[in-house]
Amino acid sequence: MNRFRLPYHLIVEEGIFYKVNEVMEDVFPNISQRKTIIVTEENLKSIFGDILDGIHEDFENSETYLIQSATYDKAVELAKYITMNDIKLVIGFGGGTVLDLAKFAAFVSKTNLISLPTTLSNDSLASPVAVLGTEGKARKTFKCTIPDAILVDVNVIVSAPDRQLLSGIGDTISKYTALNDWKIAYSKGKEYVDDFAYMISKMAFNSICYNDQKELKSKDFIKRLTQALVMGGLAMEIAGCSRPSSGSEHLFCHALEENFSQYVNVPHGIAVAIGSYGACVFQNRNIEKIKRVIKEYGVFKTPSEYGITEEIFVGAWQQAAATRADRYTILNETDLSDERLKALYAEMESM
Repeated sequence: MNRFRLPYHLIVEEGIFYKVNEVMEDVFPNISQRKTIIVTEENLKSIFGDILDGIHEDFENSETYLIQSATYDKAVELAKYITMNDIKLVIGFGGGTVLDLAKFAAFVSKTNLISLPTTLSNDSLASPVAVLGTEGKARKTFKCTIPDAILVDVNVIVSAPDRQLLSGIGDTISKYTALNDWKIAYSKGKEYVDDFAYMISKMAFNSICYNDQKELKSKDFIKRLTQALVMGGLAMEIAGCSRPSSGSEHLFCHALEENFSQYVNVPHGIAVAIGSYGACVFQNRNIEKIKRVIKEYGVFKTPSEYGITEEIFVGAWQQAAATRADRYTILNETDLSDERLKALYAEMESM
């Protein structure tokens, strides 16, 4: 039986970043005195300087660690720094790139981690995996642990560009095809399906699919999206793998990132939403459900909107399975001929 852990706190509140130490005091007494490292990026330091300055003041023995990229080597380098300097607390302040690196470094160094997301673009804020760069353009998913706390400041999220929230919606939409791929793998004797993790991930999808609140910058919607992304992350923690949130649609995204990054720059969540449309067709499922959610939120209009040409679209799908050869999905048993994929591309361009 898989043993899993849950965050001590999940709080979505206006101004929560100004009282992180107060919120966490019940979990970690005298947390303000702990030797702390705040992991973030240079551009975020300039945008949210007042917030970061406030965190530094609240954590008397803290320092900032600015990252340039989220690679495996950089994460191990940070873990070594944390260990060698006897740091007791890691605070990840940023988007998926920052949070993934902070998560893995905290996991390797066996240090407590607080996640302070500045965007809701994917489930990195809560997932027990970190996607890190390896050699060349390839990225690999590494197991780690979920944060000890996830604190979401509504005011910070509201200030983010709309496309980051749309990316978070797209990442949640992808649960629809990821869960079916998981069942397909189970039917072939390739995987075990954890029913509880499956249910949690399905709840995440349903909370966005059947949500009547479409105003992206409203407090209610931000709470709903946070909960959906956290549920997706917790489903992976419960299952002990990324299966509840990652299927053939994610393999399509990986293929874009690894083979066509010089031509396209698609946010992760939007790329997997585009992939979910195709995966849904391959799985012979109700495409109208996916199409409705994509249109209602305006996640994307067409693949070409993000520079995905017919040639790239076809190539990405044909190379998708190879990006994670050990993952059995619908791609292992469907027609990925040029003719079929070109017809699918034309359909999506006119949706």
